[in-house]
Amino acid sequence: MEKLCPHFEKATHLISKRWVCLVLYELMSGTKRFSEMETNLPISGRLLSERLKFLEKEDIIIRHVYSEYPIRIEYKLTSKGVALKPVIEEIMKWSYEWLREREAETVQQ
Repeated sequence: MEKLCPHFEKATHLISKRWVCLVLYELMSGTKRFSEMETNLPISGRLLSERLKFLEKEDIIIRHVYSEYPIRIEYKLTSKGVALKPVIEEIMKWSYEWLREREAETVQQ
């Protein structure tokens, strides 16, 4: 078997980190505030904050702090993050096709 490309290995590691795909999916619809994402995603605020910092460090999202009171912080995808949109959409299509079928089999048993 051919050795895996290190870039491919890094990409799969990046998107397979728990909750990263859900955070990316949430941001695919546009700029979001932390509180919006915290409400919409089934993860704790602490873990969401960790994942956002990780994605920001990887240049996949950008964090914009508005100097107003109360402080407003928004997150959005960078061009690098937007480039992941077709990947996330394909994973979603695959999951609907192949994992829903398995759910139906489990229910029938």
